[in-house]
Amino acid sequence: MRLFCHTTALYFCLCAFTAIPAAAQGVAPNTVVQAENVRLDYAQVLNVEPVYQTLRASRTEMRCEEIVPPKPLAPPEPEGRWSRIVDSVKGVFTSEDQPEIVAEPSKPSCRMVPVEREFRRPIAYDVDYVYKGIKYRSRLADDPGNRLRIRISVMPYVPGQDIALP
Repeated sequence: MRLFCHTTALYFCLCAFTAIPAAAQGVAPNTVVQAENVRLDYAQVLNVEPVYQTLRASRTEMRCEEIVPPKPLAPPEPEGRWSRIVDSVKGVFTSEDQPEIVAEPSKPSCRMVPVEREFRRPIAYDVDYVYKGIKYRSRLADDPGNRLRIRISVMPYVPGQDIALP
């Protein structure tokens, strides 16, 4: 009988010590966390606008321009009918060749020029969509097309519970 009393007293002491930490933590024994109700559905896409990133780059390029030398002027020709006849007769009797006018080849002038370039690339898409008559807007990484797959989550409101609103 004495052994039974000591065992029973020891059992009650152990139960009392295990209940103290639970009460000290302030955990209500009746708190139940309900699982979230989640399902997937499709929404109708109304509009998709790409969001662009603009990149600017500069580099130097060689630009060459040809410099055309001025053409040499031909010697002035004497005017009049008699001077032309005299020149033609003189040309027949003299063996002097007149030098041909030779144009100098054009020389390129090259210099380094900075060239600015601008690139635009889509980095995201602003998507307007409607689900059950309510319009929404989201920024997505890809263009969803005509339909957008959405995640629908429903949880009941419990007063006094901390809620993180989106």
